[in-house]
Amino acid sequence: MSATDNRPWISRLFGGFFSKRVLPYWCVLLLDTAIVFLSCLFCFWVEKRSVVLISHRDSVAITSLFYALLSWVGARIFRTYSGVVRYSSMVDLMKVAFSNLVTLALALISYSLFKWQGILPGFTALSPIAIIASLVVATMLMWAMRLLVRTVFEQTQIQTKKTKVLIYGALTGGVGLAKSIRDQKPQHFELCGFISHEHRIRKMSLMGVPVFNPDDDLDAIVKKLHIEAVLVSPLRVDDFRNNQKIQDVLIGAGCKIYMAQLEKEANLIEGELSEEDDNKMQLKEVSVEDLLPRQQISVDMKSLEDQLKGKRVLITGSAGSIGAEIVRQVAAFHPAKMMLIDQAETPQHDIRLMMANEFPDVPCEVVVTSISRRTRMESVFSTFRPEYVFHAAAYKHVPMMEDNPSEAVMNNVYGTKVIADMSVQYGAKKFVMISTDKAVNPTNVMGCSKRICEIYVQSLDRKLKLEALEEQHRSGQKMDYTQFVTTRFGNVLGSNGSVIPLFREQIKKGGPVTVTDERIVRFFMLIPEACKLVLEAGTKGNGGEIFVFDMGEPVKIADLAKRMIALSHAKNVEIKYTGLREGEKLYEEVLNELEGTKPTFHEKIRIAQVREYDYDDVSQDIEELVDISKQFNNMATVRKMKEIVPEYKSNNSVYEAIDKEMSEK
Repeated sequence: MSATDNRPWISRLFGGFFSKRVLPYWCVLLLDTAIVFLSCLFCFWVEKRSVVLISHRDSVAITSLFYALLSWVGARIFRTYSGVVRYSSMVDLMKVAFSNLVTLALALISYSLFKWQGILPGFTALSPIAIIASLVVATMLMWAMRLLVRTVFEQTQIQTKKTKVLIYGALTGGVGLAKSIRDQKPQHFELCGFISHEHRIRKMSLMGVPVFNPDDDLDAIVKKLHIEAVLVSPLRVDDFRNNQKIQDVLIGAGCKIYMAQLEKEANLIEGELSEEDDNKMQLKEVSVEDLLPRQQISVDMKSLEDQLKGKRVLITGSAGSIGAEIVRQVAAFHPAKMMLIDQAETPQHDIRLMMANEFPDVPCEVVVTSISRRTRMESVFSTFRPEYVFHAAAYKHVPMMEDNPSEAVMNNVYGTKVIADMSVQYGAKKFVMISTDKAVNPTNVMGCSKRICEIYVQSLDRKLKLEALEEQHRSGQKMDYTQFVTTRFGNVLGSNGSVIPLFREQIKKGGPVTVTDERIVRFFMLIPEACKLVLEAGTKGNGGEIFVFDMGEPVKIADLAKRMIALSHAKNVEIKYTGLREGEKLYEEVLNELEGTKPTFHEKIRIAQVREYDYDDVSQDIEELVDISKQFNNMATVRKMKEIVPEYKSNNSVYEAIDKEMSEK
């Protein structure tokens, strides 16, 4: 209401009813008014019977009409007429009740005044008991009218066929999900039951539908009830993800799987969703990535922000899957400035646009160049002088590097040496290198090149530490030096060139889906989770460590292919086994094995115990390796790599001949 509105209070109170804007609500207002009027007549008749009603019909009609018009005050306050009746909710019904309480209070006050003053006797035909009864009856009739209109509308509304669904999880967020899908307009799902682990509600009904146990014959239940989809409660997502038995049954029965997600973090009350969160759920049809078994990874993001906020951060390989995610996560911590380096022009342009759109307040320079160009890197470092360096640039595809070992050496090994040396020369506080599980007992060129990178940065860190200790012993002053940290993990879901996008494309084309070997297994982790661990390990490491990540349970690639085919509901898509590629392992090394590792500040991060190398020896070996690689002699290059990393044994590769040759010496 405007502060300058000088109209009489009656005009201000009722003026809205007569405006053109609310005319569509007149039918609701008049119907409610008629209900109050008729309720008054009915209650008078119940109390006094027909003869008295007829003899006092004028005064009863006047009193009833007065109370009916009086109900406009409550209706105006609570705007009971403004809702769409066919969509009436509990909130609308409560507004009606509160409105009629106001009407009741005004009616009783009016009755008392008229009785006490002895004026307008025609307005006091109804007794206080009849007035109370009238408003109670009117409230019930108004409720009934709204519910009837809603029911009739829902039954007669023309809509598409609803999908029959079960909800996985009942009391743990499932009831809220059920309410959410029933409140959809129009409804897309028909709830046929719950799947619940709660013992107290087994073999019971909930919201009018049965509750099933996960141990029941779900395949038979799905067929009997013609279930087409299963909706997973947001509080049961992790449980469902790690229950592959139920997944296989439901997917095998042809059910689609939808996971309920909350718009933001839920408010939990004794493990259940609050009413506020019930209406904030969104359903997402799952992909195979959503179903891979894994545990939630939590990271102390506040401590990371304290480390990186206001710092100069340089990231190599910024256009790659891992590098791009590190860019996003670091940018969120408001660094003073960022320098992003990658030689892939188009993806690097995309990163530039992303930074401009999502982090416009973060100063950022995007450079297209190769990390192996020493002169260019020196120019970058001398100008930018980074405090933190995250080194994610590398050639990573195993078959490509088997065919191009010289390029693997120049980019992965020499490029890493250049970035590491520049970090020391220009006083970076910390250097974090992204490595791979393929560096563990490598069987291919790519894995060996990354192991040589690990060896170099570790030996460099050891050299710097010893020099700092000598200086401290000599002068008594502590000397700052660049700390080198290595992080090592396996496959990440959705990375460029990874198996899942490849399978998805093959399924889209009708197959076949190609798997190298039926026995092959791999570890997987989400890119954001892996990068959070990289940042935590990198910022909290003291230098010289090789951090390995707990990648969860290994996944059989053949099973992964089968599940992707089933989830796509594609028909007649076959799996074709093509044989191991050059340098490919059946089983990656177990990174979370306790033997050979030490615990750290995070349960998902451990420190690998590996052999230490002398910096001068490593530098000389790498210098010789780089010189050999410039001759593009594959055999000579790989031979030198095997000399540096004796545990490198080629698998299914032409370089096995070198292993045989070296073993005979």
